[in-house]
Amino acid sequence: MTTAETPSTSGTVAGTVAGGADDAAAGAATAQLDGTWERDVRWWDVAFYVIVALSALALLTAFVRGTALAVSLAALGTIVLGYVGWGRRAARSRDQLTAHLYLVVAIACTVVVVAQDTLGTLLLFAVFTQIWMLSEHVWAQVVLSAVLAAGTALALALDPATGRVVPEALASTAPQMGVALAFSISLGLWTAHTMRQAERHARLVDELRATQAELGRASHEAGVLAERERVAQEIHDTLAQGFTSVVMLAQAASADLDRDAPDAARERLALVESTARDNLAEARALVAASAPAPLQGGTLSEALRRLADRFAEETGTRVELAAPEAPRLSSADDVVLLRSAQEALTNVRRHADAAAVRVDLRQDHAGTVLEVTDDGRGLPADASGFTEGYGLRGMRERVAAEGGSLEVGPAPGGGTRVAVRLPAGASPDGPSTGTRATTRAGGAR
Repeated sequence: MTTAETPSTSGTVAGTVAGGADDAAAGAATAQLDGTWERDVRWWDVAFYVIVALSALALLTAFVRGTALAVSLAALGTIVLGYVGWGRRAARSRDQLTAHLYLVVAIACTVVVVAQDTLGTLLLFAVFTQIWMLSEHVWAQVVLSAVLAAGTALALALDPATGRVVPEALASTAPQMGVALAFSISLGLWTAHTMRQAERHARLVDELRATQAELGRASHEAGVLAERERVAQEIHDTLAQGFTSVVMLAQAASADLDRDAPDAARERLALVESTARDNLAEARALVAASAPAPLQGGTLSEALRRLADRFAEETGTRVELAAPEAPRLSSADDVVLLRSAQEALTNVRRHADAAAVRVDLRQDHAGTVLEVTDDGRGLPADASGFTEGYGLRGMRERVAAEGGSLEVGPAPGGGTRVAVRLPAGASPDGPSTGTRATTRAGGAR
């Protein structure tokens, strides 16, 4: 029973250092456990000294006298000196040559003490433990444990008077030490396997944490990139278009002054001021990350009406608006539809050379549809010659983010048709009635 309990004492440390078959996989997990190992070794030092002290005390208080006591105490002193000189250093440096030199000395001295008195078997607690703690090779652990068990069996069967091994005593002690050896090896190997599994688990946890950190960094970078793209799209859809209007109106006002039409120039300058104020409101809304300025305190229909009015005033293009009075949509859908209408009208201004534009917002059981059609020059006859610019790509991304679709193609009777469809969800429960309004610029060309 003395030796059978020994491997369980060594199990915690053995798992870290006895994974001979797993040396290559120790890596980061072993490095992480270095601090824990150093603290554990100190407790093994204390346990070793306590066991040796208790063994010496047992010999002194028992009926061991004379030469036997002197030899036993000398052997105990040799074990202590060997541990102080070799064992402690090997436990911390993992130097296997020094570790095995100490273990050979400890096994030999233990056999000597057991030969003097059976109380020497108390040392088996320390020596069996140190075999599994100091040696990092399974074959060496098994061989040293077998040598210790065999030497102990012979020492217990030794007749002190004659100095010979008594066969009857050996026949009695050998099976006991055999059982203790088998239990010691099996428990030691099982403990080493268990601790290697724990080491693998620790390594996997480290890898998982590293992966989570990498995913966190990637997610952060993706979020930063997405926010940058969102801000860029917002600037393109609002400020850039507003400044384009300001430039065009300023050029028109300059032309009015050149042809001596101060009243027309004054109207243009009033539009410049209005557009600049709208741009300022958009900039403030963008900084505050709130809803677009045209949607603050109003409905989508009202925002589209103001957009159509301003477009008609700035370009002189006839704009026909058909929209429900109060479509009930989510704020995200409102933003997508308003920005799509802005981008579509900007493209009409830049490329269509149209005389009339129609903006149609309607709802049905499938969702909400926004159509912007013009009677301009239309798309190139060769579809391959048409390349979507930044604005259309941004519009398509906005619509796709809400689960919708975007169609760009020729309009019936000529011109271009841009259609945005958003799926039902935040749509009205029933069909909405719409009103039709036609806006003309005062004094339009």
